[in-house]
Amino acid sequence: MAFSEEDIYQEHVLDHYEDPFHRGHCAHPTHAHEDDNPLCGDVVRIELELDDQGRIKDAYFSGDGCCISQASASMLVEAIQGKTVEEVKKLAAEDMLKLFGARLTPNRQKCCLLPWRVLETAIYSPVEQAASSPSNGGNGDASA
Repeated sequence: MAFSEEDIYQEHVLDHYEDPFHRGHCAHPTHAHEDDNPLCGDVVRIELELDDQGRIKDAYFSGDGCCISQASASMLVEAIQGKTVEEVKKLAAEDMLKLFGARLTPNRQKCCLLPWRVLETAIYSPVEQAASSPSNGGNGDASA
């Protein structure tokens, strides 16, 4: 029995939902953001560790919500791993929907695009602790 393209996409989505890529927290985040979809209650947080050249050394996500929002977050952090911030800035909503693959209704597209929206803000949201050295217990004298 042959599988349809839609079946393959649905299997890919379930794989990312059941065995997500980098679900958890980044050990040394330099940038992070969290947001939700108030219509359905999905929540996604993305934490990034950027190197001095603006390349994403590490990317993690956490959150709660439907299979679509959580699987798309997994797909997104996997896709951006090792990319530069400039490359990430070029990602459009259409790119995120293409990455997800499966056809979605307009309301479900909002679930899929939540991680992308969070990422767009995360790259502009430095984490304050990143300015302090781990050796001093995270109590650096970084001024605002």
